[in-house]
Amino acid sequence: MTALNRVPSLMARAGTASALTIAAVGGSIVAPGFTSEAAAATTATKALQIAASKKGSPYQYGATGPRRFDCSGLTLYSFKKAGKKLPRTAAQQYNKTHHISARSRKPGDLVFFHSGSSVYHVGIYAGKGKIWHAPKTGDVVRLQKLWTTSVWYGRVS
Repeated sequence: MTALNRVPSLMARAGTASALTIAAVGGSIVAPGFTSEAAAATTATKALQIAASKKGSPYQYGATGPRRFDCSGLTLYSFKKAGKKLPRTAAQQYNKTHHISARSRKPGDLVFFHSGSSVYHVGIYAGKGKIWHAPKTGDVVRLQKLWTTSVWYGRVS
C-alpha cells in the first residue's frame, strides 16, 4: 500500500487529522500547486543525503565519483543520483540554478564561492551555516562551517 493510499485510512482511524500528523506517521498529502516545489525539496534532500554519505571520500581534481570527488564533481554526482542533471563545473552549475538570497537558502541548495564575478567553488548547504563539500587536494569530503560571506546560493529545479 502506498503512502497516498494510507492517508484515507489514517484519517478514518484518527477522525480528523492535520497534515503534520499524517506526515509524522508516514503519510503524504498531494495539494494542487505544490507538486513541483515538493519534488524539488525531495530532490534537494536526497542530494544532500548522498553528499553526506560520501563523507571521508578523497578529493581528486576532475573526479566525479563514486569514490573520489572534486567540488563540482560531488554536487554533480549527488544531484544525478537524486534524479537531476547538472553541468560539470561550479561556474556552469551556478548558471543553471535558480539564484536565491541567503535568507531564502534551504538545506540542499547549492553554495557558490566567488571572487568578484568568478565562481571558483561549490558545496551543498546542510543547514545551520554548514556545507558538505570536497575542499581541496589532500582533503576529503566533509561537513564544514561557512568561512566567508562571499557566496551566492542557487536552487536546482
